[in-house]
Amino acid sequence: MVNLLEGIRVLSFNHFLMGPVGVQFLADLGADVIAIEPPEGAFQRKWGGADKRVDGQTMLLLTGNRNKRSLTLDLKKPEAIEVARKLIATSDVVAENFRPGVLDKLQLGFAAAKAIKPDIIYAAASGYGADGPYVNRPGQDLLVQALSGLAMITGTREHGPRAVGVSAIDHHGAALFAAGILAALVSRERTGRGCRVDASLLSAAIDLQMESFTCYLNGERPEDVRQPGPIAGWYYGAPYGVYATKDGHVAISLGSLDTLSDALGIPADRRIPDNDAYRRREEAAAMIAALVLELTTDECVRVLEARGIWHAAVNDYSDVVADPQVAHNRTFQTVKGATGSPITLVSHPVRYDGDVPEIRFPPQKLGAQSDEILRELGYDADQVRGLRTNGAVGAAS
Repeated sequence: MVNLLEGIRVLSFNHFLMGPVGVQFLADLGADVIAIEPPEGAFQRKWGGADKRVDGQTMLLLTGNRNKRSLTLDLKKPEAIEVARKLIATSDVVAENFRPGVLDKLQLGFAAAKAIKPDIIYAAASGYGADGPYVNRPGQDLLVQALSGLAMITGTREHGPRAVGVSAIDHHGAALFAAGILAALVSRERTGRGCRVDASLLSAAIDLQMESFTCYLNGERPEDVRQPGPIAGWYYGAPYGVYATKDGHVAISLGSLDTLSDALGIPADRRIPDNDAYRRREEAAAMIAALVLELTTDECVRVLEARGIWHAAVNDYSDVVADPQVAHNRTFQTVKGATGSPITLVSHPVRYDGDVPEIRFPPQKLGAQSDEILRELGYDADQVRGLRTNGAVGAAS
């Protein structure tokens, strides 16, 4: 069992995707994560992709809410605020992704948390940062893909900008959010001091493009950063890209144009030398594309394998699920869900001494641990009933 963060408590005021997934990473490692939700449930319980639900559970809920305990609090009630303040006093980390300033108004922000527990780590995830000209803008993955240049660089000159097919910024931002919290925990262990950690979708989006921006910002800048033809990225030379075959697609990575020309049978008088792989990349890619299109994917793979050229067939999701390396890595796990129906989740992405952190419990029903958590804080049965009666604590679903 992987319990690297056993004894660490995280109080989570998170909704949507970046915050919940980032905190889930800590929960997977054994942290006691208490997820605070309003009595009607957080956003992730109400919306999810493809209109899919498992016994009423949305896909967004199942994505980022395992290994957490659920407590429902109506933070409009002073009694609920008092419960939250007591939880801060028992926590190592407060993590939230409300718009900047929302928890400050409730006296649960960084200053209030630090006054309650001086060594607290306060981690905030936002769209654009804790302050600045965009602080009140809605922060959402697609919007930030557009604003950060990611949609432009993913697009092509022929078809224009195109969004990445997943919430890539949310997921990368979640990893950075978790990394920032872990760094703060290490620092506190050494110094005894807590700190504030801020992560944002905008910074995550630009960090995701670090290689491309570093290339863009140094030396001569290109006029157009969209992908030229099959080439996957404006700053790569041929053959780097995705090419259509007779029955699918194949990705051809970094490598020698000369070796690839041998493999595909390009005549010597038509070959583009390796030292022109970037300058004449579109010309080279067009030639490669025409020849690859004459082969099936399997034929192309055999040709490339024989010459040691880096490549991969382009998989769809059914191929990924059946992939032997994915199965070996235990990337997908099917467990019994909180409602009793089986659910299949993406595993924690890191191994520790060869072990994948287990799913101790699946995403929980709304407020499932409310009574348990309140008892830990010292509330007796009559006090818990009182909190439920006045609506400060919601009923478990």
